[in-house]
Amino acid sequence: MIAAASPRAESKGAPPPAIELVGINKRFGTVQANRDVALRVEKGSIHGIIGENGAGKSTLMSIVYGFYEADSGEIRIDGQAVEIASSADAIAAGIGMVHQHFMLVDSFTVLENVMLGAEGGALLKEGTAKARAELLRLGEEFGLTVDPEARIADLPVGDQQRVEILKALFRHCSILILDEPTGVLTPQETDQLFRILRALKARGVTILLITHKLKEVLAITDHVTVMRGGEVVADRRTADTHANELAELMVGRKVRLELEKPPALVRAVEMTVEHLSLVDDRGIARLHDIGFALHAGEIVGIAGVSGNGQSELLETLAGIRAPSSGTIRIGDATISAAEPGDPATMRALGLAHVPEDRHRLGIVSGFPAWESAVLGYQRDAALGGRFLLDRDAMTGRCEKLMRGFDVRPPQPQLGSSKFSGGNQQKLILAREMACQPRVLLIGQPTRGVDIGAIEFIHREIVALRDRGVAILLVSVELDEILALADRILVMNQGHIVGEIAGTDADERQLGLMMTGSLDRQKVAS
Repeated sequence: MIAAASPRAESKGAPPPAIELVGINKRFGTVQANRDVALRVEKGSIHGIIGENGAGKSTLMSIVYGFYEADSGEIRIDGQAVEIASSADAIAAGIGMVHQHFMLVDSFTVLENVMLGAEGGALLKEGTAKARAELLRLGEEFGLTVDPEARIADLPVGDQQRVEILKALFRHCSILILDEPTGVLTPQETDQLFRILRALKARGVTILLITHKLKEVLAITDHVTVMRGGEVVADRRTADTHANELAELMVGRKVRLELEKPPALVRAVEMTVEHLSLVDDRGIARLHDIGFALHAGEIVGIAGVSGNGQSELLETLAGIRAPSSGTIRIGDATISAAEPGDPATMRALGLAHVPEDRHRLGIVSGFPAWESAVLGYQRDAALGGRFLLDRDAMTGRCEKLMRGFDVRPPQPQLGSSKFSGGNQQKLILAREMACQPRVLLIGQPTRGVDIGAIEFIHREIVALRDRGVAILLVSVELDEILALADRILVMNQGHIVGEIAGTDADERQLGLMMTGSLDRQKVAS
């Protein structure tokens, strides 16, 4: 067992920390989200806060930024106790926050978004001129140059994140909180973000980084605090720790971070996609001339920045959307625009689907777990057939799935919404894998899932591959793609722009392909 470190004591004569939390407690009903939390963040440092889902880190930062008020405890800025009852109080205290999902108005320009809520008085013209000048100054000083007149909707994700940081700096923040800032960035954009954070640090800005990516914590932070069960369990100088220790502290047990995956034994083709295109209801082309083959016994990963057609591809292959042109062949069956297949048709052909959005397509939140555990398969003869449903058989199947996939708590009668995200995901995976599919489509298999559950899910996916299932995997986590995929297809703006063997791929190359900077011919050569 690794002992937790207590918060660093203040040296005599040393400057006070930029921010200090003392005895923070927060309860939601019967759930103690934060318990006697103590945190100390030095001025001009980059401080990581890590923990599993439900560890309390987001609640803690929401208290610091004024979304919630603590039940008890104290927040100190520069050694002075402050009352933060709203985001306005936090901003006045010099605290800024960049949220995981950006808080920008797509139809506004960069300048309009930065000024929003800080217009500088009734004379908008004068305030706009001052804001434009300040925006240009901040961009130059911190390497955050963005065209003030550009519309947010026209900017790539990395530039939108810069606008969020500029918004905080424009409001004179000296403490900047970033929540999962690299979740939608390519490796190149992540490198650029880290250069910006180092520049901010060099100019005295204190940065709190909430993330689940241990590699990034180790690369960018000076100190790291680990939370588990609403409490701080460790505080480390980053230079004195390593990924395995941090993972163990987060989970409370040893975790294998390296996935053992024998070479794939590739067999016959199970699915062939040819010239597949999709135009949505608004007339926007989402998929362009997609083609690939998927073999039994292999995992093919789809890499790409979120929003480049991966979701539409999965939904088209699963029968949720009808293709506009092209064909999908599974066995002797052909799906096309003229003869589309719905989800029931695709399931009958041996295709199973773990959707990207588990709440919208994977479970019904109002159903008990035993009902969510049979969605799509409720007409199986073993569950009662087409007309009568056998509740005992359904409950029994759910119990078996829960045991096999370590779903906690193992209670089929519990409402689906009452399970954590990781346990909901394990229930959906268990349901789809247990049907012995020929082809399995998996979207974002570990989104919002704790590190211990990620380890389990990855092992199960590889085991299914080794039993001869053809698996198509979509993930925005390049580490996940590189760990699991035997072959990688890269998507950009609805096109497949490259293909590479998993053993030959690296993050840098994939990142260039994802942004269209490395063309298919160059990859092939």
